[in-house]
This record gives sequence, structure tokens and C-alpha cells, in this order.
Amino acid sequence: MADDGSTQNAIWPLPSFSFQVSWGSEQKIAFQEVTGLEAETQVIEYRHSNSPNYSTIKMPGIAKYTNITMKKGIFVHDQRFWDWYSKITMNTYPRVTVVVQLLDEKQQPTMVWTLKNAWITKISGPSLKSDGNEVAVESVEVAHEGLTVANA
Repeated sequence: MADDGSTQNAIWPLPSFSFQVSWGSEQKIAFQEVTGLEAETQVIEYRHSNSPNYSTIKMPGIAKYTNITMKKGIFVHDQRFWDWYSKITMNTYPRVTVVVQLLDEKQQPTMVWTLKNAWITKISGPSLKSDGNEVAVESVEVAHEGLTVANA
């Protein structure tokens, strides 16, 4: 019989639809979608000249983080991302900490991704169609210098 959750200590995977994002000192911002929470370590291949093995050894190299893409609906008089993007000049953009929190059924953070020194690298407005029936959604791409993960 399948577990219906009525037993003590039932363990279920968390759904991905309940999350919140904090951007620097801003209050929480409601996003429709967050993608790109990825980290990768580049591989260094090396073989010294008198190695008895005719193959390379692999060592960890530099960490590499993908850009994070966030999508949200457009609201009247809300152009904060366009304002932040317009502040970018040659390496003088104020970098912020972005925190993405996956929430449990009590709306408490359970997984937390923290992006260090984040800044907007790309912003896209909505696709406009005269016969469309969708909400206007803007997209923001964020570059950062580090990703840490904490499990609450």
C-alpha cells in the first residue's frame, strides 16, 4: 500500500513551486521562474613525462558558475530591474547578494542558494502579441561570483 503521509516521519520531496528571492537590501521579490542554479568545476588533465601510465590524470580546476535567469510578471510602475540595469557603467555597478529560498509547506526556507556579488548582465522585455492571452513577463539574467547552498 502506498504511503499516504499519515505515518510519523513521512519523508516527501519538496515541490519546486514554492520559493522566494531576496535581492540585496530589497524585500522579497516574486518571480515566476528561477533557472541556472548550477556550479561546475573545470577538469585539468595532466601527465608527467616519465609516468608509467599512458593516460592523463584528472584534477579539479577552476570553479565555474552559470548565469541565473529569473522571470517575473510586469506590474504597473515597477521598473526596478531596468533602473538597476541602467546603472551599469564600466565595472562600477553595485553588486549585491541574491538569495533564493525553497520553501516547505509552512513557508519556511529549507534550501537556500546564495549568489555572491551578483549583477544584472541581461534584461529582456515581454513578447508582445495583439492576439495573445498571456501575462507580460520580463526576464533578468544575473552573473555572479559564487554559489553557496545551505540546507536549513
